[in-house]
Amino acid sequence: MSMNLVTLLYLIASICFIQALKGLSHPTTSRRGNLFGMLGMGLAVITTIGLVFKLAALSTAEGTSAGIGYIVVGLLVGGTAGSIMAKRVEMTKMPELVAFMHSMIGLAAVFIAIAAVVEPQSLGIVRHLGDAIPAGNRLELFLGAAIGAVTFSGSVIAFGKLSGKYKFRLFQGAPVQFAGQHKLNLALGLATLFFGLTFMFTGSLTAFAIMLALAFVIGVLLIIPIGGADMPVVVSMLNSYSGWAAAGIGFSLNNSMLIIAGSLVGSSGAILSYIMCKAMNRSFFNVIGGGFGGATDSAGPAGAKEARPVKSGSADDATFLLTNADTVIIVPGAGLRLGRGPRAACSQGADRKAGAPWRHREVRHSPGCRAYAGAHERTAGRSRSALRPGVRDGRHQLRVWPG
Repeated sequence: MSMNLVTLLYLIASICFIQALKGLSHPTTSRRGNLFGMLGMGLAVITTIGLVFKLAALSTAEGTSAGIGYIVVGLLVGGTAGSIMAKRVEMTKMPELVAFMHSMIGLAAVFIAIAAVVEPQSLGIVRHLGDAIPAGNRLELFLGAAIGAVTFSGSVIAFGKLSGKYKFRLFQGAPVQFAGQHKLNLALGLATLFFGLTFMFTGSLTAFAIMLALAFVIGVLLIIPIGGADMPVVVSMLNSYSGWAAAGIGFSLNNSMLIIAGSLVGSSGAILSYIMCKAMNRSFFNVIGGGFGGATDSAGPAGAKEARPVKSGSADDATFLLTNADTVIIVPGAGLRLGRGPRAACSQGADRKAGAPWRHREVRHSPGCRAYAGAHERTAGRSRSALRPGVRDGRHQLRVWPG
């Protein structure tokens, strides 16, 4: 396999990744986007394996080809475990699985950085054993390892908060806050930067190890003050971090596939996080700094400006509105739809007597009252049954059919 062929195959895989992002941007094309993503990743993996075989055949060092067995074993173990987890997971638990995968990406970036620092000649960073790693490569390794460490530890905390199965305090959904938390984060961040720059200029392995340890701690401290309800934004941001970590390692290894794929993941994750923050009325920079989630004084006056009035109502208010309504449209949210609960939700409500349950048919057959079940286009697009013809409200993007 020539290097020109490797470059061409990596380019085709990159195009597949771009098409995957385009397809995943809308529910109706999400299946096609997933297919493009699988095709691109499969092509990239096969190309990389072929490249490893070629480099092993050309190398004269003893034991170089033995690493191929480890690669095959890793592919089999990781592929089997990933397939089992993806098949068993429920759609409502998908953010939890995504957080776990992000932690693995961050850990992989850390392991690659450690291998590159300890054995740079094996990865082609230097030509001969004992040669010093160039300062530019040390900077790339520092950034990739630090971001990967933050991604790993932060994703582990996010996984624990989303799962809700563990009694460990840091895995609880409630925010974990203490006095001087943000000052501690700032101090640890500056210390990480100091030891990272020390490694870049001197090549000290001790500085590299301290930098990694501090980055792991920062990842934990950034996520624990954020509540479980805000975890989707955090998972999206960790997705962006994992992409930048892969891109940084790609520069060190001179691997165009890692650079392109990491840049795509990093930029798309950051854009998605920004969109989610705007939709949730959150500060994008507070997400990056771990400064939102729960009641905290870190928001200050800026946080107060973001607060908007919330119109709340009681069960009696809902009963009054339903009793006097001419048309009722029940629209389950995305979480309820993924939990397969729309039918149960649409069959429940409030009777004309306050607090008493009623059945869907009673409202439907009430004089002058029409009841419908609706689904938002963003949640209905993944369900074939939700796409059957019905009344569509163009303003609110609803697909509605008689209940």
